[in-house]
Amino acid sequence: MTKTIFVLNGPNLNALGKREPGIYGGKTLADIEADCKAAGLELGLEVDFRQSNHEGVLIDWLHEAGEKAGGVAFNAGAYTHTSVGLHDAIRAISVPVIEVHISNVHAREEFRHKSMIAPAVKGVICGFGPLSYILALQALKNITQ
Repeated sequence: MTKTIFVLNGPNLNALGKREPGIYGGKTLADIEADCKAAGLELGLEVDFRQSNHEGVLIDWLHEAGEKAGGVAFNAGAYTHTSVGLHDAIRAISVPVIEVHISNVHAREEFRHKSMIAPAVKGVICGFGPLSYILALQALKNITQ
């Protein structure tokens, strides 16, 4: 049976490819989705890829993942640094969550150095561009076997 992994994306990630390409690169979110689905096939994972600019929707999807998925790769975007609600939603589910960032948040503005969700996740991958997502899928494959 193929394990489903949710790949969840937060605010402004729908603007990838146009938004600050010097930081985030030129790939669009659709490009990253295609890369994740291809990597998922190679890893024997089904990838359910989603994006929302709304915190409550992301919380609902985390709850859904707790019922339907084997794990979550989660780029919470700016909500990473502000959301106790996302932290609590991750704590409320029993599947592993990997925090994902395209950029190295620790080499950026001071306010990006603090993650509200990091204490609730299994691990954090940042700074490898879109490859960060693939690394998260590989990690989830390994920890959910």
